[in-house]
Amino acid sequence: QVQLVESGGGLVQAGGSLRLSCAASLSSGSINSMGWYRQAPGKQRELVAEITTGGSTNYADSVKGRFTISRDNAKNTVYLQMNSLKPEDTAVYYCNAEVSLGSWSRKYNYWGQGTQVTVSS
Repeated sequence: QVQLVESGGGLVQAGGSLRLSCAASLSSGSINSMGWYRQAPGKQRELVAEITTGGSTNYADSVKGRFTISRDNAKNTVYLQMNSLKPEDTAVYYCNAEVSLGSWSRKYNYWGQGTQVTVSS
């Protein structure tokens, strides 16, 4: 019913940039907030950045000033521009979307399959 497809991960040297994209497809309902999470080996999944339908954003302290989240509501797509990448940014990055479904507009969370970002020193 809801699919999130990510792209844009890869290998980059420290100081470099990458741009992640996540396109959501849904047969019904509406998307509320969208965001990016990451999980490094041996660590818990953590919020990187999130953005509401209206464009309000929230960032993890570790990425403030380096990462920028944006979205195109018409395309149901969220982006994460990552600049000044550090080796500690290495992780699998997951797209997340909160979707309202049904006549009661119940909220559900959906996840993408994840995309690997590796930053070499």
